[in-house]
Amino acid sequence: MIYFVATPIGNLKDISLRALEVLRGADVIFCEDTRHSLKLLNAYEIKKPLYSCHKFNEREAAEKILSASVSGKQVAVISDAGMPVISDPGNIVCKILRDAGEPFTVIPGANAALSALVLSAMPADRFAFIGFLPDKVGEKRRLLEKYKNLELTLIFHIAPQDLDRDICAVYEVFGDREACVVREITKLHEEAVHFKLSQGFKGEARGEFVLIVAGAALENPLNSLTAEEHLSRYIAGGMDKKEAIKLVAKERGVPKSEIYKIALQID
Repeated sequence: MIYFVATPIGNLKDISLRALEVLRGADVIFCEDTRHSLKLLNAYEIKKPLYSCHKFNEREAAEKILSASVSGKQVAVISDAGMPVISDPGNIVCKILRDAGEPFTVIPGANAALSALVLSAMPADRFAFIGFLPDKVGEKRRLLEKYKNLELTLIFHIAPQDLDRDICAVYEVFGDREACVVREITKLHEEAVHFKLSQGFKGEARGEFVLIVAGAALENPLNSLTAEEHLSRYIAGGMDKKEAIKLVAKERGVPKSEIYKIALQID
């Protein structure tokens, strides 16, 4: 049997009893970085043969995993942190195992994206996980265009060196929205920092980041009217003119001064 095992994303205590049981019972463990995984295994006095399974050798590693399982060995697959396959190596392995009809299962556990969503306090009833953005500017923009109209909270993984660049790219495609950067999850300096995309993140760019971005706002049917008609509709409904100006400006994404000039022409 092959087990895809979630590992801690920061705090080594965030590993399940079942995960430890599987790792201790494995004949062999495939991991993203053997040096990194040794820290976790040594902390729990687990000594097993380790082999690498990363994005540059995943297909080759998949064949070894399949062969080991077919020969009757118990195999564990882990990544550096969190759930294998999710923004980590493992998806190619899963496909090869499925195509070969070899059974595999998952040992659930820590997950950075879901933890960040909770810490952000942003809407979590419906959300979309985007993961890491492409490096190339054109590919990045094309991907973001696919998601800009989703009325769902969006979750991105971002490496520290890409933080400013990726936030700027999201702002250019999505426009200004509420956002939250979550870093050092489960660690001593864990933090969730809220900001507007137009402002950018002002904190220190160290550690792995999760960026949470508000979904597209529901389209207001009144936006199809002219700004004057939009404003008149609210005033006719009994809304205070000052409040109506503020609301129309917000809903249309324009400065209040622009709507104020229109209000001067309305009796």
